[in-house]
Amino acid sequence: MKMPQLLILLLTILVHAGDTFPTDRERRDKHASWDDVNVVAHGLLQLGQGLKEHVDKTKAQMRDVNGKLKVFNSTVAELERKQQEEGEALKAQNKEVDERYRLLAELAEEVKLKVGEVERQTEDITSRMDRLEEVLTEPALDSNDSEHERLSFMQRLMVSQNRRIDQLVEKIQQQQDKLEKQSLHLQALQSKVAHKRMKSHRRRDEATALRGEAEHVQTEPAGLPRDCHDLFGRGQRASGVYTVQPENSKPFNVLCQMTSDGGWTVIQKRQDGSQSFDQLWEDYRKGFGSLDGEFWLGLDNIHSLSRQGQYVLQVELSDEAGQQQIARYKFQLEGEDKMFALHLQQEASSGAQEKILTTEASGLPFSTADRDNDLTADVNCAELLSGGWWFSGCGESNLNGRYPAQPGQRRRQKFGRQTMFWTITPGQSGSLRTTFLKIAPASIKL
Repeated sequence: MKMPQLLILLLTILVHAGDTFPTDRERRDKHASWDDVNVVAHGLLQLGQGLKEHVDKTKAQMRDVNGKLKVFNSTVAELERKQQEEGEALKAQNKEVDERYRLLAELAEEVKLKVGEVERQTEDITSRMDRLEEVLTEPALDSNDSEHERLSFMQRLMVSQNRRIDQLVEKIQQQQDKLEKQSLHLQALQSKVAHKRMKSHRRRDEATALRGEAEHVQTEPAGLPRDCHDLFGRGQRASGVYTVQPENSKPFNVLCQMTSDGGWTVIQKRQDGSQSFDQLWEDYRKGFGSLDGEFWLGLDNIHSLSRQGQYVLQVELSDEAGQQQIARYKFQLEGEDKMFALHLQQEASSGAQEKILTTEASGLPFSTADRDNDLTADVNCAELLSGGWWFSGCGESNLNGRYPAQPGQRRRQKFGRQTMFWTITPGQSGSLRTTFLKIAPASIKL
């Protein structure tokens, strides 16, 4: 080959070889791209590391939440179990209370039958006594011997009748004792049931709060009512026996009279003479009688009611002729440390023409036969007149005296002034057949 051709071939190869090698600028661009890739790769590596840490932290939080949920579920299950147990216990208590009510009703019916039998026998004895008096007053028709035999027979008959009366009175007293024990036991059961209900309501509210329920649940007002008017404010409109609990006091049963104006708490009721009011201080302090019949609520209970605020006392009386009198007073009763002193102020709007309880009795201490607190120095008015009352003297009034005898028996009653009475005008007094004392807060609409 010739030299010029070789040179041309060599130049051609060199040109092609030069074209195949990158220029400096291309090399610089290529290095820059690798740097960007390295930066992006480093960023992705850091992002992955951060995501891994976040996932690990989230897993730990989920484990903690799962543990708390397990504890929550076990707590809710325990509360449901306890609520179920409380419900079963409450059902058992209600069943026991119903059974006690039934037994009490049967016992009351039995006592009623016994009282009816005693009344019939008393009437029979009264008629026999009348016949005996007639026979004794008749002139002697036979000789002295026959008259002596007749008197001896009458004496034996009277002794026999007196013995029978004593036996009947003893049986009635036993029945009354049983009835009082049943009543006390029933009151204790009612208090337990009320306590169980309150605990059940609290547990139900706690379970509702833990579940996070947002709906509104209507429940009964917590706690027992303070008095009958408080019960009226909670929607109760039926008169009857209820359990109340005044402030700073233990629960006790009362007779509530519901009217269109509000609820009245009855503190004394007399209507037929079935309950003796010739009691001593301790009995008047605790209360006695039956809320279904005649009773005295008790000075301690009356004081616990009246100390809650300003109360009014309404006195409702009726006499033998059926005439009724009503008077109303602002009322306050002190505690035993002040001998249950009574404070009264008659309201001008009471409408009473006569003073049933004179305002002079305001601030008088309570007096009984064994606690002579009246204002008469030389006489114990409670012992003289029978019963316990706020005596200033022995001639004002006494709504806790003996129940008046029937008209046919009054001629044999020696101490007529011992019956319950109230002064109409000076020198005159009315014999009562029914008395009804009740109190309510002064805020009641009258």
